[in-house]
Amino acid sequence: MQPQSLVMIVVMTALALIAFASNSVLCRMALLGGSIEPASFTAVRVMSGAVTLVILMALRGNRPMLMWPNWAAGASLFLYMVFFSFAYIALGAGIGALILFGFVQLTMISVAIALRDPFPPMAWLGFVMSIIGVVFLVRPGSEAPDLFSSFQMALAGMAWGVYSLIGKKSKNPLHDTANNFILCVPPVVLLVIIFWPEQTFDPIGLVLAVTSGALASGCGYTIWYWCLPRFKTLQAAVLQLSVPVIAAVGGVVVLGEEISLRLGISSVLVLGGIGLVVTSRSHNSEPGISQNWPRLTAKWGSGLVQLALQLRTAIKQYVKRGSRNED
Repeated sequence: MQPQSLVMIVVMTALALIAFASNSVLCRMALLGGSIEPASFTAVRVMSGAVTLVILMALRGNRPMLMWPNWAAGASLFLYMVFFSFAYIALGAGIGALILFGFVQLTMISVAIALRDPFPPMAWLGFVMSIIGVVFLVRPGSEAPDLFSSFQMALAGMAWGVYSLIGKKSKNPLHDTANNFILCVPPVVLLVIIFWPEQTFDPIGLVLAVTSGALASGCGYTIWYWCLPRFKTLQAAVLQLSVPVIAAVGGVVVLGEEISLRLGISSVLVLGGIGLVVTSRSHNSEPGISQNWPRLTAKWGSGLVQLALQLRTAIKQYVKRGSRNED
């Protein structure tokens, strides 16, 4: 793999993960202030994402083709968005993201187990460790998150895990993501009708929902579908482990949330456990993108050294010219 291609994958993956974390912060911000309720947030998020993706396809001279829709992808995306929005009524951004992506990883790892992929004892230890971390987070206590909201976020995580697994087969990320969003439009319209008596929203809530739908979801998910075929299932799973950390930081900075001891301990257990799974299985895996990191890092380091030397030479020449002018 060429270094330029690897850099592009790293940049695009980073953008996708930041978009995932932004969804948690944007949704929690909108619901916390009462600017919008969950059903309306979901509907605006889906519709703005669909419109954005259709416009992007039109700019490329294409249009969505629903002759062979992927109903499983559309259903998993819809279920993720609905449970995600309703769960954030009572969950903080960091806690919600940890439950969400904890269950994303557990879902993807469970599928790998079901497909009888090699699973050494250390991987089983990590798998159990992650489950203990989730149980520790939601156990009863004064700092325990709302149990029903936690259950909803767990369902959202499982739905997103399925969506990610389906995305590994994507050949046209923009087209597939646009189709999936369009498939979500009819059920969200029904969702709005069901919750019509509870509809409340203001301009701030609409802006947050549109931002979540058009940028963090529509564009973010397209980028993620572009990245997925370039990673193995476990690589795709472990990459998403950074999202709870980014979301927790966003919750602290933007929403003024606090990182509790419970959240810290459960984060270590969940993220550490899944890290064990990936590390223990990497020895039995075929060479992947991660093995190109040493070569890329060496080239970047060499390039930075050369840039520093060139900069030092330019500064010396500039100083000499200045001293000559003074003379």
